[in-house]
Amino acid sequence: MARTSGQVHVIGAGLLGTSIGLTLSKLGLDVSLEDSSPAVTKLAIDFGAGRNLSESDEVSLVIVCVPPDVTASTVIAALSRFPNAIVTEVASVKTSVLEAVSQSSADSSRYVGSHPMAGREKGGALSGRPDLFVGRPWVIAIEPETSNAAAEVIEKLALDLGASPIRMSAAEHDRAVALVSHVPQVISSLLAARLVDGLDEDLALAGQGLRDTTRIAASDPKLWLQILVANADALLPVLNEFSEDLSDLITALKSVNSSGALSVIAKALESGNQGIARIPGKHGSRNTEYAQLVVMIDDKPGELARLLNEIGNAGLNIEDLKLDHATGAQVGLVELSVMPNIENALVELLTTNGWKLAG
Repeated sequence: MARTSGQVHVIGAGLLGTSIGLTLSKLGLDVSLEDSSPAVTKLAIDFGAGRNLSESDEVSLVIVCVPPDVTASTVIAALSRFPNAIVTEVASVKTSVLEAVSQSSADSSRYVGSHPMAGREKGGALSGRPDLFVGRPWVIAIEPETSNAAAEVIEKLALDLGASPIRMSAAEHDRAVALVSHVPQVISSLLAARLVDGLDEDLALAGQGLRDTTRIAASDPKLWLQILVANADALLPVLNEFSEDLSDLITALKSVNSSGALSVIAKALESGNQGIARIPGKHGSRNTEYAQLVVMIDDKPGELARLLNEIGNAGLNIEDLKLDHATGAQVGLVELSVMPNIENALVELLTTNGWKLAG
């Protein structure tokens, strides 16, 4: 049963707006949609994310899902258009929106900034999915003047979408996402840019490591330009520290035989291990040391499903899965992460059933 009540109106029918509409509509809520593009609005409606807004509608909650450079103006306009509604938005940067709303003549007591830590490399209504927010943090930007009743409305929204609401201030949010989202995007993009002039024979050797580290480089450049500019103040200190670390590593590699050079390199790698260990794991706790098994499967329809079905039928749980293709071979490599206490049972099952383990 939905915690959110009343009519919900979504402004912006891209990835986030469509995903929100899909989920809330499935819960039985009355969801209306609008987008600056009539064609996009129609597509999202056809997709099942809601209906057209009517003049007689009484909207209780407005969710603004538009590009960052027009988020603040859209929120201010929504507060005027829907005088009885709580208004939130899902922009990646919170401080600039808060300042603009606070300095306007709009009723800022009905505004609560929020941000779901979820997304995909591809945007648009067709990329929308109702499970996009499941298990993901949903930040609710709380300020001294924020109405607790309004904040609770957004918390209920996040819970209805399957997300985990987290309260923090706009400044705290912007500092956090600079570290865990915006800097990774910059580094991934810069790394992927090095591939532009790479030789074809070199790129043919690319494995999962390169794909993992450049995956988010496929994100929309126009969207990320707006995000990075809006959060430059929080982004620059982290980038400067990264630049110093990289400079130290380059200096050490230039003189590997000099005193202390190897320790600088080793410390950089060890610090990476320590950082990875601090990332929350599958169930919100610190990373667990999983056992990894790599299974070789034929690159043909149904093989991955057969593998997973056999594991599931044996009552063994997979914590994580990665799929890669062996270069130049019609073979897929499936890396399974499992709890150490079931590793032996899984190995026995796979070998008994004729699966080939790599390594």
